[in-house]
Amino acid sequence: MAEKQRIYHIMKTEFDIEAILKKGRLSNELDYERALVAERKLRVLAKGDAQFKKMRLDLRFIIERYERDEWSDVNAVDDRKLIQSEKAEFIADKERAFMEERKQVIRRRLKQLELTQENLGSILGHKSKTHMSELMNGIKPFTLKDLIIIHRLLKIEMSVLIPVFLSNSDQEKVKRAVSKLDKPKVKLEANDFLS
Repeated sequence: MAEKQRIYHIMKTEFDIEAILKKGRLSNELDYERALVAERKLRVLAKGDAQFKKMRLDLRFIIERYERDEWSDVNAVDDRKLIQSEKAEFIADKERAFMEERKQVIRRRLKQLELTQENLGSILGHKSKTHMSELMNGIKPFTLKDLIIIHRLLKIEMSVLIPVFLSNSDQEKVKRAVSKLDKPKVKLEANDFLS
């Protein structure tokens, strides 16, 4: 179980709705934009599953509280906050597009191999159809182990399966650490969609 938790934490580049629901609040604009994307996905999934319906309602409550706390005072909204919001929206949309493309690639490959999503869930050791649906739709993040199995089993490139972009804060931390090393040849490659 400890190993599964460790692998799970490695994949924190993907939004985790359950972690947000457990925390009960959104911490920043990027989490807010990610929550909006997740809420739209849950709206579709909730039609067929009561669990998703409750999750969506809980997420809506958290979103509305963030909006009230961060955006209701017009005088507190300045250019910096608007720019931060636009960047967060852009990143969340790129992440959404990445997850959608990954889902479509996996589905096409499953179809070619005459496998179902449920078959894949069984291979990965996920007993619940709901859990597999959450993974495929980006509601929950895949573990690194899941993605390695998908890569090796379905012959899908890792670059299609694992998001390789970093948050702005992570990029800044790495840049500061590299700067302290004073090694001009070492440079962090920028996120493709942020450069």
